[in-house]
Amino acid sequence: MKFNIAYPATGAQKLFEIDDERKLRPFYEKRMSQEVEADSIGDEWKGYIVRISGGNDKQGFPMKQGILTNGRVRLLLSKGHSCYRPRRKGERRRKSVRGCIVDSNLSVLSLVIVRKGDSEIPGLTDKQVPRRLGPKRASKIRKLFNLQKEDDVRQYVIRREVVKEGAKKPKSKAPKIQRLVTPLTLQRKRHIRKLIKVRAEKQRRDAADYQKLLSKRKKEQRELKRSSTRGSQSDRTSKSK
Repeated sequence: MKFNIAYPATGAQKLFEIDDERKLRPFYEKRMSQEVEADSIGDEWKGYIVRISGGNDKQGFPMKQGILTNGRVRLLLSKGHSCYRPRRKGERRRKSVRGCIVDSNLSVLSLVIVRKGDSEIPGLTDKQVPRRLGPKRASKIRKLFNLQKEDDVRQYVIRREVVKEGAKKPKSKAPKIQRLVTPLTLQRKRHIRKLIKVRAEKQRRDAADYQKLLSKRKKEQRELKRSSTRGSQSDRTSKSK
């Protein structure tokens, strides 16, 4: 079995091939997202704790979280499920996936180092892999460079160079900063608030005008009703005479 071990602190990952059944035995019958001590892999792994993040069996079928078996099952998967990418809107498909319990039929087991031990693992914990892309959101750029609210975030965007064949000068690309508060956004916010206030004031005025008109119409109807009753009473008295 192969172990694909990742170390998020440095961004590195390395593939280890382990044939000894005694080293693999502590990982058997464990589920995905469980933490396991890695002492059984070797002496250099003493003190390390790893988390099981996934794996594939010998036929290439991936492990799926929540399937409490160590065998293979066929599930009807749709958008939002792991191990499936819909090609059309509303598409569902029945696919074979492996359960989340580790057994000897796996060919690759993915592990993530949760706690580092005393010794370094060559090629994994002793090397730093630079991030290809930097953060895009303004708050995350501030967090990365420990900036204050007054600092200009646009000066700290991580750019990457794009080299094209035959180009005289190397070009660089930078992401568009998201959720950046500029004077223009503040102006738009003030304008939207002003529009809301104007709209609310207009609605109040229209409601007051409507109530006035309604009371005027009701008053006219009452006057008309009174005049009609007076006319009918005068007709009755004239007939009686």
